[in-house]
Amino acid sequence: MINRVRLLRKERLMTLEALAERSGVTKSYLSKVERGRSVPSIAVCASLAKALGVPLDHLFADAEELVDVTVTRAAEREALTADDEPGTRYEGIALNAGTKSMAPFMLYPPHDADHVPFRDHPGEEFLFVHEGQAELIVPSRTITLASGDSAYFKASTPHKVRSLGTRRAALLLLVTNDHADPDTPQTPRAHLP
Repeated sequence: MINRVRLLRKERLMTLEALAERSGVTKSYLSKVERGRSVPSIAVCASLAKALGVPLDHLFADAEELVDVTVTRAAEREALTADDEPGTRYEGIALNAGTKSMAPFMLYPPHDADHVPFRDHPGEEFLFVHEGQAELIVPSRTITLASGDSAYFKASTPHKVRSLGTRRAALLLLVTNDHADPDTPQTPRAHLP
């Protein structure tokens, strides 16, 4: 993703300052993202994608012509965060699919969510617990989800997720763009620090 942000910015003849201003992030933080020194949250990724005028998934892979079926084998999922990431870890799924109305990810939330800020962004999210147990935390309540459970909610609701048990939970995360604004980028990572 790091090289894609820089590449997309340069393709648009946009300065670092201009992209920072359009996306609402600081120039120094954007520079860290482009150099791989910082991993942006999904909310920041969504802001960058909107400022660059591309769907969110364009930050992670070259857009290719949409085919009938895009298959991503388990061993081919692309890590979007480092394995030793103390916060939420993400793996991209179907990154090479063309324009799509949802963005799928594998989500591995941390056990300690105290230092993870609540995130919110346009669109909707669907969480499905593939392995383990997790908690979806919203300001009004905490919802425990076991393997096989799912939750569907407006992503504009401040939220974060944490793993329960000894191992990190594995969740399928689907993010859709806001139906009211088709130009809003698809956002799956509002959980990254």
